[in-house]
Amino acid sequence: MSQLKPQQNSTSLNSKSDELNSRISPWMAKILYPVGCYIVLPLFFSKIQINGQKNIPLHGPVIVAPTHRSRWDALIVPYAIGRLVSGKDLRFMVSANEVKGFQGWVIRRMGGFPVDTDHPQLSSVRHSIELLKQDGEMLVIFPEGGIFNDYKIHPLKRGVASIALQAETDQSNRRVKILPMAIRYSQPYPSWGTEVKVDIGAPLTVNEYLGKSLRQSSQKLTIALEESLKQLYEQ
Repeated sequence: MSQLKPQQNSTSLNSKSDELNSRISPWMAKILYPVGCYIVLPLFFSKIQINGQKNIPLHGPVIVAPTHRSRWDALIVPYAIGRLVSGKDLRFMVSANEVKGFQGWVIRRMGGFPVDTDHPQLSSVRHSIELLKQDGEMLVIFPEGGIFNDYKIHPLKRGVASIALQAETDQSNRRVKILPMAIRYSQPYPSWGTEVKVDIGAPLTVNEYLGKSLRQSSQKLTIALEESLKQLYEQ
């Protein structure tokens, strides 16, 4: 996700979040979660190892910040921390070119909403902040800004930190957290029989990075998140 300019208050964003029309369809979630977790993933992958599920925050708003190595990540992340583990459905910030046609119809009804990764719209940013102002929401944003078929952490965009800080400053009694997650496949381009390892790190409490300047705060928080992901990759 591209760098976003921090705002002092989300009310300064003029675009309407409801234009995104993202939601969780109860009947689709009840069908797709079990099918994906118990049928599709076990049949395709020979082994899925999940570490650190004890680090998943069960209360308060959370931004999940996974590495992005394959389109399979869209199923691996819910498998690792979704409703069958945490009891929570996930919201996804998704590249706009993927939210088209029938695939886009499904994505929107499974909590996804589009963002232009090169030029993020204010409506996507505002929608993210509004979601995080609701207790218990888990929003997935890939902080590297794209898919990288390798085994290293790429420089993070500041979008995750900017959204987290704006959401934190808008709230009086909640604490936004960022959950780092490292996803690794045994092959750069996963095929049948590939192994998957997911390491979930300790959450970062956004309030601890608030300073006088939102720009400096977002830089500091981004560095901390990048270091967390690097440590997970070294395990």
